[in-house]
Amino acid sequence: MSDSGNRSCVLEAKDVVSFLVCVFPNFEEWIGRDQMEDYLIVLEYLLWVFTPLVIVFILPFLIVILLYLSILFLHVYKRKNQLREAYYNNLWDGARKTLATLWDGHGAIWHGYEIHGMEKIPDKGPALIVYYHGAIPIDYYYFLATVIIQKGRTCHSVADHFLFKIPGFKLLCEVFSVIHGPQEECVRALRSGHLLGISPGGLREALFSDETYPLLWGKRKGFAQVAIDSQVPVIPMFTQNVREGFRSLGTLRFFRWLYERFRLPIVPIYGGFPVKFRTFLGDPIPYDPNVNAAELAEKVQQAVQFLIDQHQQIPGNILRALMERFHTKCKDP
Repeated sequence: MSDSGNRSCVLEAKDVVSFLVCVFPNFEEWIGRDQMEDYLIVLEYLLWVFTPLVIVFILPFLIVILLYLSILFLHVYKRKNQLREAYYNNLWDGARKTLATLWDGHGAIWHGYEIHGMEKIPDKGPALIVYYHGAIPIDYYYFLATVIIQKGRTCHSVADHFLFKIPGFKLLCEVFSVIHGPQEECVRALRSGHLLGISPGGLREALFSDETYPLLWGKRKGFAQVAIDSQVPVIPMFTQNVREGFRSLGTLRFFRWLYERFRLPIVPIYGGFPVKFRTFLGDPIPYDPNVNAAELAEKVQQAVQFLIDQHQQIPGNILRALMERFHTKCKDP
């Protein structure tokens, strides 16, 4: 076929098969037109089925990308302000407030984020905030941003050792006062007058809790001992629909065995759904010298469980959580 004939054939092609036949004259003879059409129908069906699945597994990686963009911003900010470092004690205040504004905007746009009970966070002085850990604790990031914006304070945080092993996260942890959790360091932060956030369930709760919102604290009471040693109040916290935003496949036995056997947090996380997030802060539990660590841990767990029972419909439902973006009604107490 001549070049002009090829061009005419390509322009007149009405479907993919016709196009392939024009480009490869022997294609129809090799494959067979009817068979090729069957292949294309199957391919179209597979794309229709698997595209949503691919999307929900990609969205969690977008949060990781946003975290790395935050880290990149901090590196740029650090280089820009090298000469001022020797003269200013609060070098990172501008960076923290800028990132807090970005994360606060993300929460408002993507999740319609609200926080109830912010007045319970003291303007000055220490307090221990104890919260339920979602598959990805993005609600806690929004809370930290709100504290910076509304209270002008940086809430220190306790994170799993795993976080400190992720490349590039060291600077982010330093700027936002994230520690890996020795009790002595936690007590030191509280005695210095800082806020401190901790999730007793930690990585285990993040990976293996589910839409029924069980608290996976085991017999952990170190956080309670920290509060007693520091003589500070404990403020319980829970975010409605946090498990509908992101979910994990931790209920599959293989991933649970992998974690228990090798301590490898290799559990697929999917989601990124723009569901409604509402964070609720409970009444502070004051320091009581007559209460030991085990008793205080039990009291705090009951307080967090009360917030779950009061504000979360069990089991959680992604569609219902999405619909809550369009109305303001909360679960009836």
